[in-house]
Amino acid sequence: MAKVFSIRGQALKLDTAADLHKHTKPLEDSQDVEEIHIEGNTIGVEASQALAKILETKTTLKYANLADIFTSRLLAEIPQALDALLKALLKCPNLHTINLNDNAFGLNTVEPLRPFLSQHTPLQHLYLNNNGLGPSAGALVADALAQLAERKAEARKEGKDVPDLETVVCGRNRLETGSMAAWVKAYQANDKVKTVKMVQNGIRQEGIGMLLQHGLSACKQLEVVDLQDNTFTVLAARTLANVIPRWGDLVDLGVGDSLLGARGAVMLGEALAEGANAKVEVLRLQFNDIDAKGLKALTEAAAGAGMPRLRRVELNGNNFNEDDSNIEKLRDILDKQKEEHAEDYPGVDEDDEDAWGIDELDELEEDEDDEDDDAVGDEEEDAEASIVKDADIAEDEPVAQVRDKEVDDLADALDKTEIK
Repeated sequence: MAKVFSIRGQALKLDTAADLHKHTKPLEDSQDVEEIHIEGNTIGVEASQALAKILETKTTLKYANLADIFTSRLLAEIPQALDALLKALLKCPNLHTINLNDNAFGLNTVEPLRPFLSQHTPLQHLYLNNNGLGPSAGALVADALAQLAERKAEARKEGKDVPDLETVVCGRNRLETGSMAAWVKAYQANDKVKTVKMVQNGIRQEGIGMLLQHGLSACKQLEVVDLQDNTFTVLAARTLANVIPRWGDLVDLGVGDSLLGARGAVMLGEALAEGANAKVEVLRLQFNDIDAKGLKALTEAAAGAGMPRLRRVELNGNNFNEDDSNIEKLRDILDKQKEEHAEDYPGVDEDDEDAWGIDELDELEEDEDDEDDDAVGDEEEDAEASIVKDADIAEDEPVAQVRDKEVDDLADALDKTEIK
């Protein structure tokens, strides 16, 4: 029998058990299924309960894709359906990956997630993208992941072989600054994570600073960090520059569309030039108000010995001229990398234009007056630093040892603060 069962993308409306069983006989008969794809259909409570009875017997299951399975369902239906499915998956001892993208899990429907996320010790890869969580539900998810780390540790003490949590994708969820204290604790607890993607979450600079300095800096094995479309400014940009040397395995950094700013780009470039991130291959820095000085710092970092594997830099939408000499210099560096070392990147298609070189620079802005930028930047930095001084802490402070109370106190201060 096939080890993959799929009804992916068929737009089936499965309301009853009878509706479901019309399509699931191969799954029911399989004794060694490892992967299921239910995504792109809509499943009611009765059908979910019927599917749950099937899934709880599939002890070989490793991967479950349950993305976009509640379209058109009533708010009252989703918790019951989700609860049935996740309770069944808790009985699958080899299930290491779950995809729950594109399902509506706001505060009213997030509750069934918590038992699964806090108890399923085999979990390695979690995909929760575009679920409408909001800061309150987002904090509950983060709390559950912190509890999961405790359960994993307990299981190891009992002699069980339990994997680390390696992937957390939680983007487009309006997590905002209000949930960052909880996410800090989640990453402190799960400090072996390798991929973190939290794009487009409305996180302001003080929240990003907290997340980086107190949370992600503890994760020394990070390979992919994607925080695009949140707000950095110079405050969090400096924190990033302080933290990034700790990520010696970093391959792909995404901080595009994040108001990194001119000086932020300079700080990042100088940090990358130090050589602590020799495995970096991709920098995603589009639409960040990076000017000619920032471009120069990044180019100098690429030209030095600090990033010998750099193959792709995305810079569209920034504030410099396309004919800047540093663009040509950077393009030459990246072109040479492809020509001479493409075979050194297994899994990267040599013919994929989006994997190499500089992106298309068709939305660049005119470079603005540097002195005006510096003056405005100084004012903004002073205001931000006076409000959130803990977001810019010295690099050598042992972040993983920050007490919960300190993070809680910082979170309380942020809740009372609004930067105009």
